[in-house]
Amino acid sequence: MLKRFRYQIAIFLSVVGPGLITANVDNDSGGILTYSQAGAKYGYLPLWTLIPITLLLIVTQEMCSRMGAVTGKGLSDLIREEFGLRTTFFLMIALVLTNFTNVIAEFAGIASSLELFNISRYISVPICAAAVWLLVVRGTYRSVEKVFLVACTLYVTYIFSAFLLKPDWKEAAIYSVRPILMFDEGYITMLIAMVGTSIAPWMQFYLQSAIVEKGITAKEYVQSRIEVIVGCILTDVVAFFIIVSCAAAIWAHGPKDINTAADAAVALKPFGNYAYLLFSAGLFNASFFAACILPLSTVYTVCEGLGFESGVDKRFHEAPAFYWLFTLLVVLGAGVILWPNFPLVKMILWSQVLNGVLLPVILIYMVMLINKKGLMKEWTNSHLYNAIAWISVIIMIGLTLALASITVKQMSQPAGAAVERESKPLARALAPFTNMQRDNTRRHPFETHVRESGATHLVR
Repeated sequence: MLKRFRYQIAIFLSVVGPGLITANVDNDSGGILTYSQAGAKYGYLPLWTLIPITLLLIVTQEMCSRMGAVTGKGLSDLIREEFGLRTTFFLMIALVLTNFTNVIAEFAGIASSLELFNISRYISVPICAAAVWLLVVRGTYRSVEKVFLVACTLYVTYIFSAFLLKPDWKEAAIYSVRPILMFDEGYITMLIAMVGTSIAPWMQFYLQSAIVEKGITAKEYVQSRIEVIVGCILTDVVAFFIIVSCAAAIWAHGPKDINTAADAAVALKPFGNYAYLLFSAGLFNASFFAACILPLSTVYTVCEGLGFESGVDKRFHEAPAFYWLFTLLVVLGAGVILWPNFPLVKMILWSQVLNGVLLPVILIYMVMLINKKGLMKEWTNSHLYNAIAWISVIIMIGLTLALASITVKQMSQPAGAAVERESKPLARALAPFTNMQRDNTRRHPFETHVRESGATHLVR
């Protein structure tokens, strides 16, 4: 019995990496901004969404990891083989455009986090871009994965920061399990953004490619599945502590909008340097981590989909298309941040629409692929899992189309009507809608929103 347990632990440790890395990197600078805005503006109320978000994330990530382990091929590889090159080509164009904008946002996160330590972006961005390039191009899969796993552990800074702020844990616990819906456009938009920032198109491609490159097969899949589920849970645990931190530091002293994740860090400063420094360091870690993963995910997807050699274990001369595209994404992504007056927000808003169109399409392809007996053999979805998967797809289609619609509405507004923000697309929808009254005394969440919005109705 003990020997079998040790064997299972050894197998689990051998497959650790893809699930934890993919889920945690989703808490990038844009994810941190989204959760920070949720806590700063609505306090503990949005915490209930984290449980369904986690379940949605587990369903989508588990299917991708299972396909990678059973077929030994990446998602774009399978789409090309089963649905043709033309379909794959158009998907690749949309994904590159969307991911490139997110790469820009991550370098914006690096710049803003290090400016909190008085380091100019003209110094920090080029140095970090060079570090990202060297890590991936000069490293092996094993060495790169170790660095990424260390970065995953550094998200603990948000947990420490939350405890230092001494939030109301009772309220946090209550609203984690009590769904609160308000017929308020800003609140509903924020809920959509929270779901959208947790489940992105690039995640599905990166996870499946990482499973394949690590060499995980159907034999190790049971342990790999556990790792994927643990990663999904941990990423939303971190989101919980980010929301709680901003609820304690900002919302409790008067709900307000914040424009960047760096604003959230500055808001913690009156509560002590430790909380401020931990939150700021966490923002830098998240941005740098994502600046490595997002271009890597993009080049995996494109090279697999178009049939080029790919993989971090290969040298530059063995996979030139893979490394040149990675280099181009890093150089251009970092360069845009140093370009004065670049229309960053408009570009990110357009990628929002692309993201909204792309994600439902990818989810549909995933469910179709995983049910092909020729591909998956006995590893296809059960009837119950299929029902859960299709419900998840329908929910994501509804949410992403709603968010894309809101984004188009924002873009049609006159110049200056929307607040400019330096983050990924899914956080953009939060800016213009609700202007709450400031109140410097702590109040019960229901009382706050009833007073601040005459049109607000709460549905328990």
